[in-house]
Amino acid sequence: MTDAPTTEAPGGVDVHLRGVIHLYEQEGPDIVALRGVDLDIEAGEMVALLGPSGMGKSTLLQLLAGMMRPSTGEIHVGQVDLGKLGGPDLQKLRATEVSYLLQDATENLLPYATAAQNVWFAQQGSRRHASRALPDPREHLSVLGLEHFSDRRVAELPRGMQQQVALAAAVGNSPRLLLADEPTKQLDSAATSAVVALLRTINERFGTTVVLVTHDPAVAGSLARTITIRDGRVGAEGRLGTQYAVVDGSGSIQLPPEILELFPPQTRLIVQRHGDGIELRPEHLGPDE
Repeated sequence: MTDAPTTEAPGGVDVHLRGVIHLYEQEGPDIVALRGVDLDIEAGEMVALLGPSGMGKSTLLQLLAGMMRPSTGEIHVGQVDLGKLGGPDLQKLRATEVSYLLQDATENLLPYATAAQNVWFAQQGSRRHASRALPDPREHLSVLGLEHFSDRRVAELPRGMQQQVALAAAVGNSPRLLLADEPTKQLDSAATSAVVALLRTINERFGTTVVLVTHDPAVAGSLARTITIRDGRVGAEGRLGTQYAVVDGSGSIQLPPEILELFPPQTRLIVQRHGDGIELRPEHLGPDE
């Protein structure tokens, strides 16, 4: 006899990356997107991956979703080693445990369908695996404060409201990890605030681990933890407004951007220990040196 599926939210899942390198092959030299990423995210955290375009943020998100395999290194989502999963197991993982939200809301939704119908459609992959009972779409939207969208066709909604419906649909299957790629891109300030507030509601209500990519420092700063991706590496990290430099597995360290701006390229820095603290200062050469 098997237990009946439960509708209780499963909570979040932790994420661990070790030595992750990813190359894009092409004619000529390969493009190195990620250069030895070590990263730990605790279950139930909300984390923003911040940095300019082309630094590896979206690549990292796609690797976490199992949409690509890293060239080398390990990625664990909970107890699952993504590198050891075959196609069917990856499909099951994405249908039940990990949800990936594309940048453009319309790429995540059926524009001719209502919000409730979109949630129902998004649940079908998880229903096929029968891992757990799922909430009624209308009740799900109500829990998220979006009941007034239930019967409205997506195509009739403004862009910001479409993104809120896309988020509701993305967590309609009760995933443990939500990955959102630039969810506030091209939104005005009011719509951005509404989307960020909904992400918080999802995190608090369901315990879902949330990892989002953004180029907007204000969006990133509104989360408790910010990780700056620079040149394919984990650079500075912010926690509750405090900035930290991060030492990676190779011993390399990247300074927070506002500190790095103080030192021109190739500056030699003196690192000196003083008791429990460390002094970091540039070496000043004399005029004859």
